Amino acid sequence: MLLKDFYSVISSTELEGEFITEVKINKDHELYKGHFPDRPVTPGVILMQLFKEEAERRTNKKLQLATAANVKFMAVVDPNICERLILQSSIVSENGIFSLKGIAKQNETISLKISATYKAIS
Repeated sequence: MLLKDFYSVISSTELEGEFITEVKINKDHELYKGHFPDRPVTPGVILMQLFKEEAERRTNKKLQLATAANVKFMAVVDPNICERLILQSSIVSENGIFSLKGIAKQNETISLKISATYKAIS
């Protein structure tokens, strides 16, 4: 985990090749004291990191981002408004490259859409 104690996994399931993971964001995490004190906003790069860590859990491999061909930030993730986030993703592996497509949602609001590839590292 890149940021210690930033989130915890509440539940994680696989259904027909799609992974659904619910995480609880720690709204008191140190990150929010600087980003931003009066209105905490989860940085987009942290949301992208959540998908990388999800891919690592699912593949049981240490991964490095190779490309992020399509990343759309669609809504602010404010843990004071909603501290639970749903990560829906699918991962396909071919020749040591892992392709992920994912959506992060708060309630029914899509916060992030991502298509990225990762390579396994030692």
